[in-house]
This record gives sequence, C-alpha cells and structure tokens, in this order.
Amino acid sequence: MIDARGLSCPMPVVMVQNEVKKSSPDELKVQVDSMVCVENITRFANTKKYDVEVEKQDGEFTLTLKKRK
Repeated sequence: MIDARGLSCPMPVVMVQNEVKKSSPDELKVQVDSMVCVENITRFANTKKYDVEVEKQDGEFTLTLKKRK
C-alpha cells in the first residue's frame, strides 16, 4: 500500500514507479487525493501492463493496480 495523499504530482507517480521497479507486484494499492494523480498513475500503470480500478470515497481515491496476465 502506497499512501501518497497530500502529495502533488509527480511524487505519487514516482513512488509507484519505484515500487513497480523494485518488486514488480501482481497487485498494488495506492491512495491519493487528487484526480490529476489518478490520471497520471493510471497512464503510467497502463504502460507497465497493469489494469487500474479506482474507488472514490470522501474526496480521496484508492487505486488498485493489477498486473495483466
């Protein structure tokens, strides 16, 4: 789980990039509080062959990245 709430881009994307590079997880959850971060992380995840599910609650977003089979 990466908690990137309160951070502005590109930091949340960099955090996700580092985790994907380090451990290439099958699934990764990321918390952010900006639609811009959602869009940028989704764009990056798609280039790395991850599908992204987004849940919104109280102005915050939880992204679940799942590696495509």
